[in-house]
Parts: sequence; C-alpha cells; structure tokens
Amino acid sequence: MSIHNITSIRNGGADSESEMNQLDKVLRPTLSNIQPYNAGLSLNDVKSRYDVTEFAKLASNENPSGPAPKVLNALKLLSSDLFLYPDASSGELATALSNYLGISADQLIFGNGSEELISIICRSVVQPGDRVITLYPSFPLHEDYARLMGGSVERIGLTKALEIDLEALLKAVAKPAKMLIFANPMNPVGTWLNPRQLKQVIAAKHPDTLLVLDEAYYEYAIAGDYTSGQNCLAVEDQNWIILRTFSKAWGLAGLRIGFGICGSKALRQALDLSRTPFNINRAAQMAAAVAVQHDDHMKSCTAETIRRRELLSHDLRTRGYEVAQSLGNFVFFDVNHPSTEVAEDLMKRGTIIKPWKQVGYDTFIRVSIGTNQENTKFLKDLDAVLPHHV
Repeated sequence: MSIHNITSIRNGGADSESEMNQLDKVLRPTLSNIQPYNAGLSLNDVKSRYDVTEFAKLASNENPSGPAPKVLNALKLLSSDLFLYPDASSGELATALSNYLGISADQLIFGNGSEELISIICRSVVQPGDRVITLYPSFPLHEDYARLMGGSVERIGLTKALEIDLEALLKAVAKPAKMLIFANPMNPVGTWLNPRQLKQVIAAKHPDTLLVLDEAYYEYAIAGDYTSGQNCLAVEDQNWIILRTFSKAWGLAGLRIGFGICGSKALRQALDLSRTPFNINRAAQMAAAVAVQHDDHMKSCTAETIRRRELLSHDLRTRGYEVAQSLGNFVFFDVNHPSTEVAEDLMKRGTIIKPWKQVGYDTFIRVSIGTNQENTKFLKDLDAVLPHHV
C-alpha cells in the first residue's frame, strides 16, 4: 500500500492527486508498511451508532474494577501546581517501584504506556535492514515500530495447538539479529513460554541481539507454569529489557503509564536519549506510586479475573470453539467466521470485542475478561450471533 493510500484511510476519504504527490515527497517511505492501529470504538461511538442500553466492553483488556480506592483518593488531592512540568525522571515513582520490585531505580525507564517504550526502543536500536524477530500473531506495535525504522521483521508462528513453536524460535534466535521482541504471556493468544522454554530461548539467543520481553500480562500469569524474565536473565547479559504496564492489572489505562526494566544503567541512559523529557504526567506518576504501595486491590482483582477466565474458557469450549490456553486477562478463540463480521453483529447488541485481523487469524476474536455480568452478556450475545458448534 502506498503512503497516499494510508493517508487517505486515516483521513476518512481520498486526497487529491496533487496532495498525495506532495505527501510522497515528505513522509517516510516506511510508513507504507504500517496499518492504522485497530483501537476499536469507544462506548460513546457504539452508543451513537446503535440503539442499545446495556454494554459489555471487552475489547481492550482493561481491569473493569479500576484502580485501588487509595489511588483514587490520592488523585482527588492532586495539588494545584499543575502549571509546573512533572518530574522528568519520575523520581518518587522510581523509588517506590524499585523498592517494590527489589531492583535498582537506575534500571527503570518510564513511558506513556508501554507502547511508547516500544517506540523508544525501536528508535534507539533499529536501523534500516536490521533483522527483528517476533512471535505471530503479534501485538501489532511490536512489528510496526520496527518497520517504521526500516527493520525487517521475521515472524515465528504458532503450532496447530495454538502454542509457541519453540523449535522454530530457537532456530531463528541463534542467528544474528538486532532485536528479539515478543510478549510473554503472548498477546493476543495468551499462550506462554514456561521457565524451561524461556531459559532455552535466552541461552540460544545470539549475544549481540537485544531481547525485549513484553510482560504486560505478568500479574495474570501467577497461576500458571510461568516465570518472569527477571528470574532467568543473567546479570552479566545486559542486552535485555522487560516491559510492564500499569494499564492492565493495576487499572490505570486512562493515565497511560508503563515501565521498562533494563539490563543495565547504561542501557537505560541510552534509551533516555530517545525519550521525551516530560513524557509521564504528574497524575500518572502519583497514581502509579500509590498503587505499588497498596497492591492488595490489584492482587484481589487479578485472582478474580483468573477465576473468570477459566470459567469463560470452559464455557466456550463446551460450545465447541477452539480456545487457546491463556495466562492473560483475555481469551483468544476461533469463531470460524470472519471476525470483523462477528464483531459487528455483537456490537449491535452492545458487546464490544476485538476482531483479530492479521492474516491467518482473521476468524479469531480476542475477548477481555469482564465482570460476571459482562461475561454472561457476551456468551448470550455470541449464542445469538453464532449457533452452537456442538
């Protein structure tokens, strides 16, 4: 697809030929490799489009319980000095988080969501022609930011059982590459590398390759055969970054804050050169710092989400759907119909899910784990839209 076609899509209509020619002269050619991010419709969009009063918003993997009450109380006391720029180093948050994680604050870097950190890493690391390895289907931004910088993305797919193809991954990472980036647990599928498998990948990785482990769903994986990369990466191997977020389990998606744990202070300092100085707003810094000091709410929410995830997976399997094993706050399954059509029909009933559009998985949908009421509505609406497969 050409740049002018992408521009036309984003503008919602066709540009004149002269406008398109002008844009071709100024925009990066690598933009032609990028598709608009599928952020989905907001509740207001759905309300205005369809005549529905009951909703189940299950598309963005949010925590429906929201942040801890103490976080909300702290935000109410947000001082009147909002005319001042926030702390560029997120110092108070860095101290609180380093104490919580038991690591040095010098290893921490913060982003406006972990998505910004992916962008920062790619801007800092990837050059035209660099080989970048990822899992597929993927979180699209793992690929998009690498391609934007001119990287050549190599995808490692799933097995027929919807599990990570470990043999293919080990073979791929043994060869020189600039970066290996993937989510564990994997988004959108929910599958994961267990501790033994993760250690195999780390051992097989070419020493010059930067490993970026996206652990956005780390908090939901505690009930499985899973471990964080923190427990597997040797101190002397500094070519790694672990990404986490406050958007999911911590319930702060609206404030946009994520963080990275870098293998060394030097790596963090290098990445800081590509980070805008005041990228974390004052409210987000305050909320995240309070959250990590009062994690009982988060742990209670994740335990309940895990329980609901297993119930929903069971209910879908009893209906005959192929459902991937998941350690996230979502499930990924095959509806055997075009996913966009299923999503549209569900939306007409007030249920919002994520139709997957990547080639080879465009009959799959990803549904977030909501409240009991939302999950029940989802199943009821799915039954109405698609017949049981049993």
